[in-house]
Amino acid sequence: MKTISLLGSTGSIGTQTCDVCRKYSIKIKALAALKNTGLLAEQAIEFGADTVCIYDESRYSELKTLLSGKNIRILTGGDGLNEIAALDGVDIMVNSVVGMVGLLPTLTAIEKGTDIALANKETLVAGGELVMSLAEKRGVKIYPVDSEHSAIFQCLQGNKRSQLKSIILTASGGPFFGKTRKELENVSAAEALCHPNWSMGSKITVDSSTLMNKGLEFIEARWLFDLSPEQIQIVVHRESVIHSAVEYEDNSVIAQMGVPDMKIPIQYALLYPERLECNVKRLSLTDYGTLSFAKPDYETFECLKTCIDASKAGGTACAAVNGANEAAVGLFLEGKIPFLKIGSLVRGAFETLSHSEINSVNDILAADKAAREYVISNVLSEE
Repeated sequence: MKTISLLGSTGSIGTQTCDVCRKYSIKIKALAALKNTGLLAEQAIEFGADTVCIYDESRYSELKTLLSGKNIRILTGGDGLNEIAALDGVDIMVNSVVGMVGLLPTLTAIEKGTDIALANKETLVAGGELVMSLAEKRGVKIYPVDSEHSAIFQCLQGNKRSQLKSIILTASGGPFFGKTRKELENVSAAEALCHPNWSMGSKITVDSSTLMNKGLEFIEARWLFDLSPEQIQIVVHRESVIHSAVEYEDNSVIAQMGVPDMKIPIQYALLYPERLECNVKRLSLTDYGTLSFAKPDYETFECLKTCIDASKAGGTACAAVNGANEAAVGLFLEGKIPFLKIGSLVRGAFETLSHSEINSVNDILAADKAAREYVISNVLSEE
C-alpha cells in the first residue's frame, strides 16, 4: 500500500482523502493545514503522522500544546509545506491546498521525484508549462483529483492518446445559471456560496458561481493533457452526472459518469490503476430521468471568457488572471466589492498588465504579485 503526504488535510478534499485512507489503511506520513489546529492534531494522532505543518505561523503554540507528548515534528509556513513536499518515503503527495501557495510545494515534490495527486488548481493554471515540463523531465506522474480532469483521465484509459480529437469539460453552471448581469448586481456572498451540487470551500464555491472555476479547469486541462485551447469544449450540465468526456478521431465520445461525490476521483488518484469499492451512492439514471446540456453564457460570466483568452495568450497571462481572481474573491467575501466586480477586475488585470514568457518560477510569482497589486490599487482608487 502507498504512503502519502497530505497538504490541505482539514479542507473538503483533505478530509475526504482521509476517509479514503481510513478505508484502505493508506499510511499518511505528513499532514499540513492552513489554520485548523484542532482537526490537524486529531488527524496526526489518528494516522500516526511523523510530521505536521500549520501554515498560519501564529497558531504554532496552539498546535504544539495539542500535540504535547506526541513524537510528531511541527513545521510552519510555506517553508514547512516545502519541507513536507521533499520528505523521503512518500509515494504520492496529495496537494489540496487552495491558492498559489500550492505551486512551490508541487515543484518541490517533482524535484524530489514524488508523484502527485493534484487538487490545487493554481499549480497548473499559473505554472502549467513549467510544472509539466519538469514532471516529464523527472519522470513524475501527476494524477488529477478534480472530478472533471479525473473523468478525462479515466476516459483515456485503454485508448491511444494520439487519437484524441477534443475533450468536453462539463460545468454545473453554479447557483446563478440563467441569470442576467442585471440580476447579479446585488448578489451576496451567502448566495454565491450556495452551490447546487457540490460541497466545497468558500473560495472554490465563489469561483463556481462566477464560472471562474471552469475557466481555471480549462487552463489546467490544456497542460494536463497537452491540448490546444481549440481542443477544449465547455458544456453546462446542471445535474453534474457526466463529469467530462473525450472525443476521439472517429467522433466517438466516451464519458465518465457518477453521482457528484469527490471520493471517486480522490480514490482513483490514490489507488490507480486499481478500482476498489468506494463508499458513495450508486448512480441511477432513472432517478435523474433527464440530463440537460447548454452553452455557457460568456458575456454574463466574463471570468470564463477571460481565462480562455489568457490560455490563448500564454506566458504569464494565466498567472495574472489567477492572482487577480484570488485577490478579488477575497475582497468579495469580505464585503468590500460587489459580485460582478470580480469579473471586471480579472478582465482588467488581463488587459492592463503586460505578459511575458515563463523562464522560471520567479516570472510566475512576479505576475501573480502584479495582478494582486492591480486589484488592490483599483479598489482603493474607487473608495
